[in-house]
Amino acid sequence: MTAPQSSTTEVRALRIVQAKDYPLYVFMLRAEEVLEFADISRVSRDEAGKLIGYQRPQVKKHIQEIVQYLDSDVPIFPNPIIMALSPRVHFRSTRGGNRHADDGVSDTGRLMIPLPEEGKPKPAWIVDGQQRALALAQTRRRDFPVPITAFVADTVNLQRDQFVRINNTKPLPRGLVTELLPEVDSPLPPRLAIRKAPSHLCDVLNSDKNSPFYGLIKRASTVGSKQTSAVVTDTGIVDMIQESLISSSGCLYPYRDIGKGETDFDGIIQALFIYWAAVRETFPEAWGKPPEKSRLMHGAGIRAMGRLMDRILGAVDPLRKDAPETVRKHLALIAPYCRWTSGSWGELGHRWNEIENVSKHVQELSNHLIRVYQNARRELE
Repeated sequence: MTAPQSSTTEVRALRIVQAKDYPLYVFMLRAEEVLEFADISRVSRDEAGKLIGYQRPQVKKHIQEIVQYLDSDVPIFPNPIIMALSPRVHFRSTRGGNRHADDGVSDTGRLMIPLPEEGKPKPAWIVDGQQRALALAQTRRRDFPVPITAFVADTVNLQRDQFVRINNTKPLPRGLVTELLPEVDSPLPPRLAIRKAPSHLCDVLNSDKNSPFYGLIKRASTVGSKQTSAVVTDTGIVDMIQESLISSSGCLYPYRDIGKGETDFDGIIQALFIYWAAVRETFPEAWGKPPEKSRLMHGAGIRAMGRLMDRILGAVDPLRKDAPETVRKHLALIAPYCRWTSGSWGELGHRWNEIENVSKHVQELSNHLIRVYQNARRELE
């Protein structure tokens, strides 16, 4: 690599045009240069609660394993690190560099990248290869050649979109994917698209001050932060909402117009606020505690109470003025039989803290709550 100017550096690169506005560049950096030019954008939120960044937390053990391999006798590093480049980069085609003179698909040349300036963002961001980049910064082979595939991205949204797509087949933490999905604007694969609406609703439940879940939901952006009030996993909330949205027997299902592809989010939010506020008021001693102290805040408790929500809101219209009071009356029917923080779950044969977030326990607890609820209603009739 040579540096013809103090403000930029040049690398020999292959330009490949897959999309007119976003050509790909393939080039090489040395191990010590990767993190000199590229930042790792970890997911977090700004003071206004807006999501920033997109990377997964670093995994120390994995990084150390890569370092040990790079320091071995014959390391081979074929997988490229994928970067998003600042729009300030400039490509200059080399004369005669086109593969075919008239196809415009690929050509070789020089890619000019701005040199990092102290106190300012670096000219590139790592979209895929965070662990490898951190390992490369620690290897003894400082000049080890590393393949780079890059594209110009002028917005974090485009970087985030590519990050989710590139990592779609990798074991990304579900919480990270859950939090990123509402921020992706372009069409998603069906497996991810079906979780986008529940993920958005989970955001609202956590960020709206009128929500009973306000500040209680753990998100990838809050891991390691000082937000000690967060006790409920976002995946549990998303699973609860998604199940009610896609099941024809779910209380949230009628808010979707499948034919038009529209969803009444305001109606869903109102229903969720009313029901879960009633849950909070019915079980104040179990609300807002970490799951090891309250199984109501546990994934199993959230999903089981979500299935009970489908039954209760199937009988109560959330639009009625007396809906909050009526929901509380319905929940009062099961309250004497619940063991969220102590005791045993009667016929289930489990102590309160033996309930785990596995399919068998979720199903058992759901069936128990629904059965108790239906029997109590029959007795009143």
